[in-house]
Amino acid sequence: MGEISFEGRVAIVTGAGAGLGKTYALELARRGAKVVVNDLGGARDGSGASSSAADQVVDEIKQAGGQAAPNYDSVATIEGGANIVKTAVDNFGKVDIVINNAGILRDKSIVKMEEQEWDLVMAVHLKGAFCVTQPAFKVMKANGYGRVVNTASGAGLYGNFGQINYSSAKMGVLGVMHSVHIEGAKYNIKANTIAPIAASRLTEDVMPPEIFAKLDPKFVTPLVIYLVSEENQDSDMIFNCAAGWFSRTAIMCAPGTIIGDGVGDISAEQVQEQWSKITSLDEAKVLTGGVNDSFGYLAPLMTGGLSTGPKK
Repeated sequence: MGEISFEGRVAIVTGAGAGLGKTYALELARRGAKVVVNDLGGARDGSGASSSAADQVVDEIKQAGGQAAPNYDSVATIEGGANIVKTAVDNFGKVDIVINNAGILRDKSIVKMEEQEWDLVMAVHLKGAFCVTQPAFKVMKANGYGRVVNTASGAGLYGNFGQINYSSAKMGVLGVMHSVHIEGAKYNIKANTIAPIAASRLTEDVMPPEIFAKLDPKFVTPLVIYLVSEENQDSDMIFNCAAGWFSRTAIMCAPGTIIGDGVGDISAEQVQEQWSKITSLDEAKVLTGGVNDSFGYLAPLMTGGLSTGPKK
């Protein structure tokens, strides 16, 4: 296999002033991409702002012979997202790649979580993925090419104490991925999501120091680089990644069982009786065609030629 190249490609990396985002930006530039380095320059909780983080990464790229432009907008507004994409178009003529990486934390248990803490985290992680992806999608659609990577978390996929806002936002970005995948399919726009575990300012006091030391962001970067490359033809997938471990995870649907005939009433006792079949994951499948595939399981109750299961 030849070396993956990004010559002629333009990439946007949000939250690229440090940590994972910085490693993505540096590696994309090393491989020939023109990179918009977005970073608000705020603290871990989203407070404050500074241009220095983005500027330092841009300077590092340029000193190595690459091309980059800084952007200091917040991803959490439509205006900010549009300005980030405008930076790419104004400086480099287009956008081919978006890596939604920007994030903040406001951790508290569910009973102590305040509305502002919920709203801020949702705005950066979930709304931010939309605010940047939407204007970029328009450019990608016009050009017939695009690669989008969203950042979820094991906290969203599997849960974590004290992070109900973060967990909910991170699960929400899967919805952004699914829609971009479906709407972008005929325009060669691929969308995937990673759930990384890496040493960063967001995790420095969340995990034991001996584990933190082994989770260098550089071990996540190769997966992201492949996912945003032209060589990657897979879309709508979710990947765990940490310290050189890579695995796919998925939301799946099992066939379950049908109770009744779709006309008569169903009782809670009938549900209880069939509980083992309802909860079984035997023969579970990824619904690659989106939500419409789930209707295939209703075929015995329906008319009109519905399939007997999800599309393969």
